[in-house]
Amino acid sequence: MNRTSNYELTIIVPVYNEEDNMCALEEKLSSYVQQASVPACILFVNDGSTDHSLERMMQICHRQPHFFYCSLKKNGGLSAAMKAGIDQVESKLLGYIDADLQTDPEDFERLLPYAHEYELVMGIRANRKDSFFKNLQSKIANGFRRMMTKDKATDTGCPLKILHTDCAKRIPFFTGMHRFLPALILLQNGQMKEVPVRHYPRVAGVSKYHLWNRLVSPFLDCFAYRWMKKRYINYQIGDTNLSDK
Repeated sequence: MNRTSNYELTIIVPVYNEEDNMCALEEKLSSYVQQASVPACILFVNDGSTDHSLERMMQICHRQPHFFYCSLKKNGGLSAAMKAGIDQVESKLLGYIDADLQTDPEDFERLLPYAHEYELVMGIRANRKDSFFKNLQSKIANGFRRMMTKDKATDTGCPLKILHTDCAKRIPFFTGMHRFLPALILLQNGQMKEVPVRHYPRVAGVSKYHLWNRLVSPFLDCFAYRWMKKRYINYQIGDTNLSDK
């Protein structure tokens, strides 16, 4: 057990070279934690940043009593950072938001009413503030992913999600798995709910996404998912005498 067990919701924030966003992150996240409808904390995951992101998040965690961090020894990518965060979480629910603040932490309140009924509640970015080319890439990638996974998710790339922690810990992790959370939850016979959330343009820092990891890599990862799905073990125990009498 760790200190996240004292909360109902732990919000994972992967960070890679986001030093210019850290002040805004502290302001927005601390404001949300103070007004959240459930006891909530923040878990920064430093993904091997080469700028001053780690130093600044350590300072934030020193100032803010409900903020925690862990730091990877080297950059492993978004899926690795998410797994590292999930492995540390002991609260009943875990949330996810990107460090670029293109979604608003306050919109977790739009997801929470459904969080106990559905194993995964995820946002749909309404009125996306990205470029035409970026939106087109996402639409193509989402369409191909839906065809391959049959998950029916509208916007799996939306960086605002809440999951049941026990379900998240059972997800079979692989590079690129963050694109397949709905499909991976459905593999566990879980349920998914989508809720419209607000979306904003990036105001600081530099996007880590480009043509390869927005379009080509997701295309290849779909085949990895299909391979894994055929071999995924999902059993249900019908009877046992292991329980205490």
